[in-house]
Amino acid sequence: MNEFGYGVERSQESVLATNKVLKNTYMLLAMTLIFSAFTAAISMVVGIGQGLALILMLVSFGLLFWVHKAAESSQGIIAIFAFTGCLGASLGPMLSYYVALTNGPGIVLQALGGTGLIFFALSGYALTTRKDFSFLRGFLFTGLIVAIVAMILNLFLGIPILSLVISAAVIMIMSGLILFDTSRIINGGETNYIRATVSLYLNIYNIFIHLLHLISALSGRN
Repeated sequence: MNEFGYGVERSQESVLATNKVLKNTYMLLAMTLIFSAFTAAISMVVGIGQGLALILMLVSFGLLFWVHKAAESSQGIIAIFAFTGCLGASLGPMLSYYVALTNGPGIVLQALGGTGLIFFALSGYALTTRKDFSFLRGFLFTGLIVAIVAMILNLFLGIPILSLVISAAVIMIMSGLILFDTSRIINGGETNYIRATVSLYLNIYNIFIHLLHLISALSGRN
């Protein structure tokens, strides 16, 4: 009986720990997304150029290493806001380009709405069913490598239809990663809310920019 009681107690502790990670992850995710939107708006108002945007993106890649290194300490919060702030600011020139198009603000809002719908639907499904999507790891990793190689090749080829295919593939891969990352939190595979937040943030970020590209192209504005 004592062993049974101890097992139940351990199970309850595990559930409480998981719920705490989930709560902290979604709270921090919301704050970093808002902060990214703020820095993106500032970069649009200031009118930063493509060169500075590229520098900010490269800096954010460096900050990503800091986030993972500092995830277990109090510096992790500072690191993740620095990372998401730089990445958000780097979107300034791209967003300015789309907003300047005919019905550009509507296209951006559609992309935002679509991104939100995808995230909440998939995250909600993973939370409701509590399925383990770890079996997707190999497929998603392979698909991501293929997409990156295709993107690099298309920088030289410049094939419009290939660009659309890549964007569609990236959206599918990131959607799968939302299921994968959420299930990792639920099943105890990820116990650090800062690392969990970064993973989900990057999924949302990539879905947004590629959905923006698709919507713009399909509406004939790109």
